[in-house]
Amino acid sequence: MVAVVSNRIQEAYGSFFNDRNAVFSAFASPNRFKEANRQNRLRTKDVDLRARQQKLFQIKDTPIAHVEPELPKIPGLACSTCSPTESRPQLDQSQRRRHAIDILRVTTHAGPHYAATTGAGAFDWGVWCTHLAQAVRVKRFPYPQVAGAVLPDERVLEALETTAKEATNEKRTELGLAENDESFDEDSYYNEIYRRQERRAQKILIGMRSKISNLVLRITSWVLYKLLPCFMSGVAAHPAQVEMIKRAIEKNPDVPLIFLPLHRSHLDYIMVSFILLNNDIKCPLVAGGDNLRIPVFGSILRYDGAFFIKRKIDPLTGKKDHVYRAILHTYLQKCLTAGHNVEFFIEGGRTRTGKPCMPKSGILSVIVDAYNDKSISDALLVPVSINYEKLVDGNFVREQLGQKKIPESFASAASAIMKVLKARYGLMRIDFNEPFSLSELVKSLRTSDTAHNYTPEMRRLQHKPSTTSLFGTDVVQEEQDQRQLIDNIARHVVFDSARATSVMTTNALAFLLLNRFRDGAPLSLLVEALDELRSVLEGTRDLGFTGSSEDVIRYAADLLGPGLVTKEQRNGQMFIKPVTMIPNVIELSYYSNCLLPHFALESIIVTCACFLRREAERNKEGDTEDVTIGHNALLQLCIEFAELLMYEFILCKPCQKLETVLENSLEELCIRNILCQPKQELTEDQQRAQRLYRAMDGLDVDDEQDDFFDDKPSFDDDTERIHFPPEKHCDRIVLQSVLAPFTHTYRAVAATLNHLLGDNAMVEGDFIRLCIKEISERVDAGDCKYGESISTDTVRNCLKVFEKRSYIETTNKNGIRLVTLLPPFDSASEIQSIVEQVDTFVPV
Repeated sequence: MVAVVSNRIQEAYGSFFNDRNAVFSAFASPNRFKEANRQNRLRTKDVDLRARQQKLFQIKDTPIAHVEPELPKIPGLACSTCSPTESRPQLDQSQRRRHAIDILRVTTHAGPHYAATTGAGAFDWGVWCTHLAQAVRVKRFPYPQVAGAVLPDERVLEALETTAKEATNEKRTELGLAENDESFDEDSYYNEIYRRQERRAQKILIGMRSKISNLVLRITSWVLYKLLPCFMSGVAAHPAQVEMIKRAIEKNPDVPLIFLPLHRSHLDYIMVSFILLNNDIKCPLVAGGDNLRIPVFGSILRYDGAFFIKRKIDPLTGKKDHVYRAILHTYLQKCLTAGHNVEFFIEGGRTRTGKPCMPKSGILSVIVDAYNDKSISDALLVPVSINYEKLVDGNFVREQLGQKKIPESFASAASAIMKVLKARYGLMRIDFNEPFSLSELVKSLRTSDTAHNYTPEMRRLQHKPSTTSLFGTDVVQEEQDQRQLIDNIARHVVFDSARATSVMTTNALAFLLLNRFRDGAPLSLLVEALDELRSVLEGTRDLGFTGSSEDVIRYAADLLGPGLVTKEQRNGQMFIKPVTMIPNVIELSYYSNCLLPHFALESIIVTCACFLRREAERNKEGDTEDVTIGHNALLQLCIEFAELLMYEFILCKPCQKLETVLENSLEELCIRNILCQPKQELTEDQQRAQRLYRAMDGLDVDDEQDDFFDDKPSFDDDTERIHFPPEKHCDRIVLQSVLAPFTHTYRAVAATLNHLLGDNAMVEGDFIRLCIKEISERVDAGDCKYGESISTDTVRNCLKVFEKRSYIETTNKNGIRLVTLLPPFDSASEIQSIVEQVDTFVPV
């Protein structure tokens, strides 16, 4: 019935066609449509064929587009927040694609390549005497001597008068005379002290000044070309980084360069100058400790640009050496205004632990003062990162065990050089960070909201400013702001340098052995672990090695030697194990600690997360497999842990907030599935409430309104939860072990405070040795499996934290530093509470 109705409708529709004689049927209509489609295809066939042929001709005639590879990231780029991009020297693509080169095998002014480039040909004598020609042809620079302008300076004269007046007043007080008592010839005593200080000032200047010489620099360069290959496989540097320095000099020709290396070896003093000299960059004056002012070698360093300063400027705590300070300040200022570049080690001395030390800002303050008083228009700060596959200076085990440092002498220096020439120390790597303007950095940090609370201690442990200044509290506050600014700059430099330090083969192997395979591992497992470590470091840290992981491990194990790493055959496979005797493991930890700044934040988060998980399991009844912790509780505990390690690590730049950095690290851990934080689904009202809360949190409210904002709502305390994927349990154990040696040391120091009970004062050196003994006993008893916890530097940093928290007080009596417990904590129960606070962060 349906088919009949359909046919009738179609026939009725066909009656409306123009051809009345045509008969429309249900069967003729589909055939008609097929015929129309066939004719349309025939008409367009030739057109489609011609179009395809034309497109084919275009493909053949068009040249193949060259796909540029992704530009490699140059390590050590300046902070984008503190240094605007438009003010920094830009490199073209060809320069950015260059890789690090061995500067001992590349000469810029001699050799076949130089002869071919300049057209000199094979008859150029530099082809046959490459190193000598390189030393002769490097660019000469003027190095004016400024020592003669130091003593007549107004600052030095004022310091002489101040010192003479203070000495005269002290003498009158010592004699017990009144101010109007004329029995004491004040003028003659004053004149005598003044003349004595004048002679002392001249002697200080003679011992301090540099005598940098183009001739000696060239001779030193030639000697280094000959000697360094005897004990080092190479000295690697990135040509693009050197090019950045040259671009910065071209853009700011009258601005001095301030090179700020991290200090690892005595070889650092001359290697920076060696690279700059052979790349036609003006060599800097280098600040060195007066312990290096030894016969012969001290003179060589002086003519290579070194000027010598005392490690401890003030002989007694609380009494300033005005004369020495004035001479040092004036000499540096005269050097900067005369056009000299300057180099000094921002950490002060060499690192004894392998990780960066907290910065010393004494010389940096002179440079900032020179900028503030318009002696220089600006300065370009150049952080420098230096690393060695094997340290040329030996090790610092003796000092870490609490023994005294052996002073440098001519005999010890000569003996050390002969010993070095007979050994093999692998590769040295030097990275020059991108230069950034001091004026821009000062401006950025002064206007930054985060620069005033860059670390938790500034927010929680801040001291009230002193009001004892003769000029009032405004001047005191201004001085504190200036010190804060200088400290921020110094911390920024150390942070940037640590991030740009290349990871060497020995660093990677030592890190894996001490944190993952302390009992040893077969070569195959070490290869897998190194591959994983390289993938984690990729894009964030520059690796100072290439090649297969197996070859890297074999090479690093041979370089470290049997004293630190043992190799043996087990079941037909090489088995590598660290030597865990205390002196050996302390030396091995030096190489491992290079990676600590990279994993410190992750270790803090995982350590705190595991502690909160144990607490949650203890409080939960029944099944504890699916235990989670709160997001906010984790961040709060991480901040407390970061406070405890405030003198161990610089966890973020001054222009960053610690909370933000912790959040980013937590997100990275979640990406690697070490922790898991499921995304929370919020309603529109909850999202609006969160936005309102963040807006209110950013307001600057006064003290009277604080009560209104005290009870801020918490939206994610209980809703955002952190989960623990069971398959990543081993990775969490590894990350906890990264900071475990430090927390074990801190716990032992806290327990040693019991020896100070009853108002018992101890000499600081004796107390430190007592702490080292306590840690050693715990290691021997098996309570602590980390032999590297025995560290004098870590003990000193712990005492600084305890003093900052007002647990202890360090006083100076006649040059002797005494440690005492402050009254609120002079009881066994209070010390036990300190131990429990530290014990929170000790992994189980």
